[in-house]
Amino acid sequence: MTMPVLIQHHKNTVVETRLKKFYSAINQAVVMAENDYGDKIYWYEDLEGAQTDADGNLIPGSSDAEKWFNKYLAPYMKILKTEELADGTFIVYFPDGSALKQFKQDTTRDWLFFPQNAAKCMDGNPETLMMLGKCAFAFNFQPRALNQDWKYHNNKGFEPWMWQWDGTRDTLLNGCKGETPYFCTALIQYEGWKIPKDYPQRISY
Repeated sequence: MTMPVLIQHHKNTVVETRLKKFYSAINQAVVMAENDYGDKIYWYEDLEGAQTDADGNLIPGSSDAEKWFNKYLAPYMKILKTEELADGTFIVYFPDGSALKQFKQDTTRDWLFFPQNAAKCMDGNPETLMMLGKCAFAFNFQPRALNQDWKYHNNKGFEPWMWQWDGTRDTLLNGCKGETPYFCTALIQYEGWKIPKDYPQRISY
C-alpha cells in the first residue's frame, strides 16, 4: 500500500477503535448510574447548557446540562477535563484523545463524539453537516422516547443517532452519503464497528 493509503487506513482504525471503546464506556457509565440512582428513564433529563449575561458573556457554572452530566455520568468515566464553549455547550476530553460534546446548547438528547482532535474538527467545520461521519459522530441519549420515530432509542443508553431509521442498511448508507450524515455512526455500528469499503465519507481529523 502507498503512504496515503496507509495513513487513511490508520485513521479509519483509530475511529473504529475509539467509537467502539466510547460506546462501551458511556453505556457502562449509564448502567453504574442506574445502580446508584435507579432506572435511567427517571434520572434522564433534557437540559440546556450555559446561560449568558446581559452582555452576551457565558455565566460560568450555569450549565444545567453540565451539572447533570457531572452528577450522573462523569463519576463513572475517566475524564481529563471539561470545558465550557462559547456556544453554551460543554465538551469533555478523555485520556485517549477523544472527546464528547453536547451537540447544541438547548438539549442533552444529542451528542457529538470526536475520536481525535476535537478542536481541529470544530474549527475547520463550522457547519455540523460538514464534519459528521468524518471527524465527528452523532449519538443520542433519549431513554424516554415517546414516539416511533425514536424507537431505536427508547429505554436504551447512548446509541448512534437513528431517528426515523427503517432498519435497513441502505437507509444508513444513503443517509451517510447524503442529507443525513447523522446516520454514519449507525452505519459503522451496523458493520460491527468497522468502516465498510463502501463508506461514503473520508475520515479526517
